[in-house]
Amino acid sequence: MIEIKHLSKSFETSDKTVHALRDINLTINDGDIYGVIGMSGACKSTLVRCINMLERPTEGQVIIDGEDMGALTDKQLRERRRNITMIFQSFNLLMQRNCLKNVCFPLELAGMKKADAEKRAMELLEIVGLPEKAKAYPAQLSGGQQQRVAIARALATDPKVLLCDEATSALDPKTTHAILSLIREIHDKLGITVIIITHQMSVVEEICNRVAILDDGQVVEEGTVDAVFSTPKSDAAKRLVSPDGLDGLPAAKPGEHRIRVVFQGSGATEKPLISALALEQGISASILYASTRSIGEKAFGTMLLGIEGDDDTRTRALAYFDKFEDISAEEVRGDE
Repeated sequence: MIEIKHLSKSFETSDKTVHALRDINLTINDGDIYGVIGMSGACKSTLVRCINMLERPTEGQVIIDGEDMGALTDKQLRERRRNITMIFQSFNLLMQRNCLKNVCFPLELAGMKKADAEKRAMELLEIVGLPEKAKAYPAQLSGGQQQRVAIARALATDPKVLLCDEATSALDPKTTHAILSLIREIHDKLGITVIIITHQMSVVEEICNRVAILDDGQVVEEGTVDAVFSTPKSDAAKRLVSPDGLDGLPAAKPGEHRIRVVFQGSGATEKPLISALALEQGISASILYASTRSIGEKAFGTMLLGIEGDDDTRTRALAYFDKFEDISAEEVRGDE
């Protein structure tokens, strides 16, 4: 388990103090694939670097399996980092070494014999699907292949935690999907905890089970991926879930009620809700905004409806949607 308690990080510049992280509190359970998402400048990378103490927090604690990382000596910290490895956006491979030697590198640092290190490195290249590239150099590989080698190298010391700092940001969508599938396979096979730092909603949706929204150095929302993305509460989460938001919609007409309908699970998306509302209740609704997405094996979506009529019409419409277990509905005002 990883516990982040009241963590803050400040940097001193020539003329001021920059407060990058402020009072971060998170619990990441063993076996989680945990996403930390935020827009550029949210200090996501600073947070992940504090987890393995590449950056020392100004205040607070990072406790991993009951051990306070900030209280360790430099030697103890080096040992502990063997269990907490990291992959980066830029891959960070050693360009003068071939793939096999790149994967061998942390094993050599750990004092493993050359033959044993090469055997283990080949096993890891098999796991990431690149055994035929053992003698190739990074410059001869595609971006996706370089990231696979970086993952193999990260796994060399049998870590318990894999930190991914924008690990797919430099990759195209198809390659991103392949790398995320690989990370999922490794997670399932080895049971490691994965922390993914990203600004891409699609990454969190595809692979994570829990997510924290970071905004201006603070955690503004946290929970399961389906809960946060289906009913975002913070402004930052709403911007990420619906980047276009409801901006640009015309003002409500006189007598028009606007109802936000949030549906969760595949059953909800299969119901002809709007036509059924008209047939069963005699209530016509205009779809002003709609967004759906798949998270894991479930589908989630949000609709904003415009319904003309009196208060009784609004009440009946809300009551209709409330009949369904996987649907919630509420009236929204123009500024919501």
